[in-house]
Amino acid sequence: MRKTAIIIPAALIVLAVGLSSIFIVDPRQKALVLQFGQVKQVVQTPGIGFKIPFIQDVVRYDGRILGLPTQPLEVTPLDDRRLVVDAFARWRITDLVKFREATGTQGIGFAQRRLENILNASTRQVLGSVPSNAVLSEDRTPLMNRIRDLAKREANALGVDVIDVRLTRTDLPEQNLSATFARMRAEREREAADEVARGKEAAQRVRAAADRTAVELTSAAQKQADVIRGEADAKRNAIYAEAFGKDPEFFAFTRSLSTYEKALKGDNSTIVLTPRSEFFNYLNSDMGVAKPAPAAPAAGQ
Repeated sequence: MRKTAIIIPAALIVLAVGLSSIFIVDPRQKALVLQFGQVKQVVQTPGIGFKIPFIQDVVRYDGRILGLPTQPLEVTPLDDRRLVVDAFARWRITDLVKFREATGTQGIGFAQRRLENILNASTRQVLGSVPSNAVLSEDRTPLMNRIRDLAKREANALGVDVIDVRLTRTDLPEQNLSATFARMRAEREREAADEVARGKEAAQRVRAAADRTAVELTSAAQKQADVIRGEADAKRNAIYAEAFGKDPEFFAFTRSLSTYEKALKGDNSTIVLTPRSEFFNYLNSDMGVAKPAPAAPAAGQ
């Protein structure tokens, strides 16, 4: 009985010591075996590991890719137009020994604070070297790659690797929105006024060209009409001259008839003439031959 009482506690002690010398590393983790704060073993593969019980400790770290959203950051691009930027980084631990030396016992929480400071400084440096239009454009991939590369170099001292950086938001500060919108509205109104002015100028040019074309066409038509009218008048006068040369009396007769027709054509025309006027020579003739008007009686007859 006395031996049994001694063997059982001894076995339990051996079992406890044996179990305390075994540790398990999850596939999502990496581990360091520390002895009095010094790194004795780096375990980066999942499985079962061994350590010296009560002397060595195991510290586990997340081996997955981690995310780091930053707080809104105000930056000033080249054109002094302040912007508020949010970034998001993806990172992971690559050197456990260096990471332990840089972060001490605070681990990932301390590393994230340091990474956020590095990311903010890199963002300010990169975005401060370009105008605001480049920051606000849809294609910001080159800028994000520059921020990532700069942050990667700075974060190497922590034993971590910055895999990717994304700018999730780029806006104007609240106090600048009203002034910016007013300036944008003024620019659009000026552009609209310029377009209206150019439209009016183009319309005036079209209208002037149309008026000039109308004047030219009218002038050409008038010139052609005058030429035709002149040629007709010349031909008419030639015919009259030829007729007058053949029979002057008949020519005078026809001209008188034409004159009668024109003079007596109006409905309200009133003509007051003496019967002895030359206008009625052919009307006083029996045969249509003009007779000289009778002489006025002498005085005293």
